[in-house]
Amino acid sequence: MVRARRKWRFWIGTGLIALAALGIGFVVFANAVLSEAPASQPHKADGIVALTGTQQRISVAAELLARGLAKRLLVTGVNRQATGEEIRRLTQLDQRLFDCCVDLGYEAQNTIGNAEETRAWVQQHGFTSLIVVTSSYHMPRTLVELGRVMPDVELIPYPVAFGQARDGAWWTNPALVRLLVAEYLKFLPSAARYALARLVNSQGIAAAKIPDRS
Repeated sequence: MVRARRKWRFWIGTGLIALAALGIGFVVFANAVLSEAPASQPHKADGIVALTGTQQRISVAAELLARGLAKRLLVTGVNRQATGEEIRRLTQLDQRLFDCCVDLGYEAQNTIGNAEETRAWVQQHGFTSLIVVTSSYHMPRTLVELGRVMPDVELIPYPVAFGQARDGAWWTNPALVRLLVAEYLKFLPSAARYALARLVNSQGIAAAKIPDRS
């Protein structure tokens, strides 16, 4: 009876510690993504990728392209019903620049798909550096998914602020809290996949360095 009671106390205590860690992690996550601001002048990269979700992401990425900060722009996760002309109007680019330097990806349905679509595009063009444009709350998950499939590509985050954010009082906005909680819960498994991929990759490298003495 005593042993059973101790076991229950152990599991309850462990659960409370895990919940506390989860809550603290969420607060750190929320404060980080809401305070993150892009560099006014990011250094140049080979390419730019914009993840669809808001019009602002696409227009911001197009502005970076127009400023000459990269050779090409990929808009990933485009709705299959959207035409190239509709996307061009969202970018506000002139026709010549759009036709020469903007690629549209229609296959991705989620952030994992965005990462796979971006990897194929990067490999096609031989790029080694990438400016990443998405909403600030979505940036952590985007970076870990991209980093998981492209560990050798330099990723330069360029977060886009979103309208629901309110300086210093995000916890008073129920809609914003729900959005942040949902994104945090999506980020955790993405971070776990990234960590596992890095571990497997590092073990593979270590194994490759062990000389064959047979």
